[in-house]
Amino acid sequence: MLIALVSIPISMGYAMVAGLPAQYGLYGSVLPILFYGIITSSKRFVFGVDAAPAALVGALLAALGIAAESEEAVRLVPVVSLVVAAWLILFYLLHADRILKFISQPVMGGFITGIGLTIILMQLPKLYGGTAGRGEMVELLLHAFEEAERGIHPLSLGLGIFTVMVILLGKHMAPKLPMHALMVFAGAGLSYFLHIEAYGVKRLPAVAPGLPEVSFPDIRLLREDFETIVLSALTIALVIFAETLLASSNLARKHEEKIVAWRELLAYAAGNLAAALCGCCPVNGSVSRSGIAGQFGVRSQWMSLSAAVSMVFVLCFGTGFIAYLPVPVLTGIVIAALIGTLEFELARRLKKVDRAEYIIFYAAMFSVLLLGTIYGVIVGVLLSSVTFIIRQSKPPTAFLGVVEGMEGFHSLTRMGLAVPIRDVVIYRFTGALFFANIAQLEEELEERVTAGMRVVIIDASGIGSVDMTAAEHLLQCYLRYRSRGLRFYIAGHVSAVNDQFRSFGAGALIDEGVVRSRISLALRDAGIEQPYPLQQDYHKKGRRFHHQLAEFAWAYGAEAEQRMRDMARQIAKEVSEKTNAEGRVDVEWLRTEEKAFAHGYWNYTDEDVFLKELEEELKLLKAAGAVEEEKIQELDSQIAKRHEQLAERIAAQRAKWKMDAKKEKR
Repeated sequence: MLIALVSIPISMGYAMVAGLPAQYGLYGSVLPILFYGIITSSKRFVFGVDAAPAALVGALLAALGIAAESEEAVRLVPVVSLVVAAWLILFYLLHADRILKFISQPVMGGFITGIGLTIILMQLPKLYGGTAGRGEMVELLLHAFEEAERGIHPLSLGLGIFTVMVILLGKHMAPKLPMHALMVFAGAGLSYFLHIEAYGVKRLPAVAPGLPEVSFPDIRLLREDFETIVLSALTIALVIFAETLLASSNLARKHEEKIVAWRELLAYAAGNLAAALCGCCPVNGSVSRSGIAGQFGVRSQWMSLSAAVSMVFVLCFGTGFIAYLPVPVLTGIVIAALIGTLEFELARRLKKVDRAEYIIFYAAMFSVLLLGTIYGVIVGVLLSSVTFIIRQSKPPTAFLGVVEGMEGFHSLTRMGLAVPIRDVVIYRFTGALFFANIAQLEEELEERVTAGMRVVIIDASGIGSVDMTAAEHLLQCYLRYRSRGLRFYIAGHVSAVNDQFRSFGAGALIDEGVVRSRISLALRDAGIEQPYPLQQDYHKKGRRFHHQLAEFAWAYGAEAEQRMRDMARQIAKEVSEKTNAEGRVDVEWLRTEEKAFAHGYWNYTDEDVFLKELEEELKLLKAAGAVEEEKIQELDSQIAKRHEQLAERIAAQRAKWKMDAKKEKR
């Protein structure tokens, strides 16, 4: 019922923007949303007469010289809706929904925010007694200023601003109250009891009771301006497709739900076919009404079915009520709903973590505002594609070494305990290897391969594909290093990469034993066995803390040192206050708490380092007089015992690794 009430002013207003009498907006809120609700896979999205298609239809009528709300407009608009439905069916048959895969979340967020701001600008003049605008941001701002110059109606402006404030405050202070519906009835009450229309406040036009007549549009009207109508309908269909599919996908993602894109296209086509049959303009998803529905926990399309039934009741028995609804109050309801759909919080998070994605968000938003829906999507997709290519052209890389007591090969910069194997370069490349990034691989290897090196190994476990340019360059790398007396290997990649090597004329890499399934096998082929000889004096002085970390450093990287110090400081403060029933320090609590802080990124070496840091922090607390001497002594005793246990376990682990290495060597 709430959606039907909110749809009354929105749909009537946009029907008039499309050049139809106001009641056709109500007609478009029965069959179209009923058809959409039955077919759609979206549980929460609202469909109906809305801004963008209505504005485009109004512009088409103006271009054809047809007067708004004329008999000619009433006959032609449903024909446009029918052609739009045909285009949407074609999109469905062509699986146009696949374009959604190429649209990132920042693009979606900027797109939704741009649409929301555009509709707010359209509605803004109605707050102070003016008329709704149409077009893009510049046109809308000019229209708003022109309407303001003609005169601002203070009472209308006050009612509109008050409505927006009440709904926004109510959303936080009383989220369970249906503030939108309450404001609808409050506005009607003001008109009925105080006759605010006498003071110049506009109300919705009266609507004659009765349901719409269902009839097939007169397609003979296409003969007169076939090309203009068909191309305009294509633009409208693209807007409906892009705006509704992106907005509904964004809403589904927020609620961890899935939509079936092909069903959505079918639902859009069915909704617009229904609009054509009842004489309405093209319909699409409503961001504002979906925002209102979300505030009240709508979880299924029973909402659409009940809204359609409620609108039938309104058309049959409640049209007299419509004439009492004040335009500024209803406009305030729409604007408040749109404010709730803006994604500026997403932009704020992007600014902290990814500057490129942050720029894409605002590029998509301003493209929608300045150029319109279709260009906004195109600009967003292009920017996402360019960003993807740039990132792929400079993917993450690392030089690897070994960590005593740990399997595998680890980043020398990320893992403080990692040490290079003597006279060996192991280089990890992560990402598809192609013409735009093969030069990076060659340059970084050349910088590392110095005199005395014997073996060069590319860890290709992160490489899923190579192109012809990359394959040719890798072959040249092999030949170049072989001429310098170095052994060159490519190891760990998926078998499909070998097929690509052969296809691109680099089969010699396979035939001459350059490719290996594992790095350890490449080292063995080069005559280097476990335990691997390590480069001496690799670690620099001044890395006492960081270079001891193992798994914790893998998880937190450069932040590992500070994070562990902060953790030790916090636990030292808390453990100084913890005692058991006998008044002794609860050391078991300490061990449980330190594991919780580490989130599982914890091995014996990490814990040993942490306990040393904890001892330092406890000394500081003792010096400051913040903890009793007895507690410190008790805790020191327990920590010392734990150090002994850890030393035994670390030694046992190292012995096991050496035994495993000997077995593998045999």
